[in-house]
Amino acid sequence: MPPIADHPLRYAMANELHARPFPTVETPSRAAYLAIKPAENAAGRDRGADRAHLIDLLDRFGAQHPQPDATHYFGQIGKHFLKWESHTEFVTYTIFGKGLAERPFDAATFAVFPEDWLAAAPGSRVTSALIRIEEADGDDGIREKVDDWLVPESLAISRVLENDLVLAGDFRIDTAGHMRFAVFARPGTGNRRVGRVVQRLCEIETYKAMSMLGLSRARALSPQLSAIDITLTRLLGDMCGPIAEPAAMLQSLLEVSAELENIVAQSSFRFGATGAYETIVHQRIAVLREERFGGRQTFSEFMMRRFDPAMRTVKSTERRLQAMSDRALRAGDLLRTRVDVERSAQNQELLTSMDRRADLQLRLQRTVEGLSVVAISYYAVNLVLYMTGPLEKTLDIPKTVMAAIATPFVLLMVWFLVKRIREKVEK
Repeated sequence: MPPIADHPLRYAMANELHARPFPTVETPSRAAYLAIKPAENAAGRDRGADRAHLIDLLDRFGAQHPQPDATHYFGQIGKHFLKWESHTEFVTYTIFGKGLAERPFDAATFAVFPEDWLAAAPGSRVTSALIRIEEADGDDGIREKVDDWLVPESLAISRVLENDLVLAGDFRIDTAGHMRFAVFARPGTGNRRVGRVVQRLCEIETYKAMSMLGLSRARALSPQLSAIDITLTRLLGDMCGPIAEPAAMLQSLLEVSAELENIVAQSSFRFGATGAYETIVHQRIAVLREERFGGRQTFSEFMMRRFDPAMRTVKSTERRLQAMSDRALRAGDLLRTRVDVERSAQNQELLTSMDRRADLQLRLQRTVEGLSVVAISYYAVNLVLYMTGPLEKTLDIPKTVMAAIATPFVLLMVWFLVKRIREKVEK
């Protein structure tokens, strides 16, 4: 018996679950992270350009190339390890190096990315970060370091994964243009666990930055939506009373609806992506299983105070845009209904007027028919008198008598013929 056939996508779908393994990070070590996104049409960008940019970096170190159409890569470049991932709107590069820089968060760590290579990137930087991974030196030592390295006002720090590690970051861009994150691993913490935490940190920062693009879009739309709202409210107010020119008002409503639909079409992807990225941010923080460190705010608390209000603004703008679009459509439907009712009344008046004119025309036609009978009878009587002229002398019958005898018969015959003709026409 032949073996059962596999679905063509069975292995591809199964392998997709293992396509992006977490890095293995030793302690102590350092990492430089970079996320690149085209300014426009990022989802429809040329993925070949991303891959060519990656290969250019690999060639500088003589590293092995990724598989064709690969969406991820992990390999050694010189003394470091590179992790590359291609996402829907952006690509990310993470370089891991053993040991620590003498100066914490030294910008030289980022110099692994050559300047000319960065300048040739097929897009712009969404975010970049320097991550310092070192062994925890007691809570007091951690507290002293983060107070020295990071801005206390916006510092987020927490114990994660049952206190195996302590994470810290202030989500501020330093003078070199990078975010700063510190990872303190307790002695005995496995390298894979450290790698997962570092990966989560990079994802939190990247998806947070991508989510904030939705806030920028929402703020840019706010003045435009306010102006449209004023116009729409005025049109709806005018609809409450008599409408002088309903066709012109309907055209104005259709223009407002078209403008709103255009805004919806241009913004739906960004707002939808913002909602998805927001969900990922909260999921990545949740899996860290945070615990408070020294009474300081955790990453989830930081997001609740700083990040969540921005996301609520995006959602509010999205709801407002949809509500305005629906309101404009309903107003257009109401106005069209009102115009149709008025047109029906006008058509009814027109039909009534046409009925009156048809009745008058019928009466006029019957009057003309009566006059026609008289006229035809007159000529017919004369024709009869002319034809019976010879009998006047033979029978000695006066002409007046002949006219009196012929007239009733001629009238009756002409009336009967006209009646027959009218009946055939009406059929």
